[in-house]
Amino acid sequence: MKNEDNKTHLGVSPLLDFDGDAIANLIRERSWLSLDEFHRIGAAYDYVRNEIVFGYNAADDMPASSVLRDGYGQCNTKATLLMALLRAVDIPCRLHGFTIHKSLQRGIVPELIYPIAPESILHSWVEILHRGRWINLEGFILDDAVLSALQDRFVRDNDSLCAYGVGTDRLSSPSIEWSGTDTFIQKTGINADLGLFDTPDDFYAQHQQSFGGLRGLLYRYLIRHWMNARVRRIRSGVVPVIPMAETNSVQFVREGGVGSP
Repeated sequence: MKNEDNKTHLGVSPLLDFDGDAIANLIRERSWLSLDEFHRIGAAYDYVRNEIVFGYNAADDMPASSVLRDGYGQCNTKATLLMALLRAVDIPCRLHGFTIHKSLQRGIVPELIYPIAPESILHSWVEILHRGRWINLEGFILDDAVLSALQDRFVRDNDSLCAYGVGTDRLSSPSIEWSGTDTFIQKTGINADLGLFDTPDDFYAQHQQSFGGLRGLLYRYLIRHWMNARVRRIRSGVVPVIPMAETNSVQFVREGGVGSP
């Protein structure tokens, strides 16, 4: 069984391109291969969580080396990079695909655009084989600066939030640190389970985000840059307004706090 898992869950693919120089050089510079298994996982996980900051790339189905070059990513692109790093340091892993309701992205998606956004958005997390069991890793999506800004704004009012890229009932203490167990940060926004995939390539061969022609072009060349600007504002401590937010914890959100209209 171990040999089968290694063959299936340690291989290179067009998206998991860790056989190239970019990822190999990173791993060599960080000396990750000298660490034990637990700390190899933690090093790759922490790198993707905080050194690849939260942001929106041009597409979901980008090679890991391209995500590394961008220096930012969202759930799907960060998952691809994390899988490539993990496989490069000999950690078997696979992808679990989902969709999330668009309300989880509200506050990042501009209000002008939100009504025409797809109701369901492709989502994924990484599962690793560690000490004989599969562990779910999703908590790598938001960098600490973004998460801290959202905690500062909302924890005093409610510990549940499903907006601004967060989906958790434990905003004050989400399970995001690698400690040998599952990590989550968007789980409560999930509305469909698409199953397990050996590689991101397999996932995107079956599932693509349905924007439509014009919406797809607008997203790639305009909307995602607008969204990334809003993420940068959040990271700096300025939380954009959500009027009548459809979240678990917010009805009227104003920059700098929460209150009635």
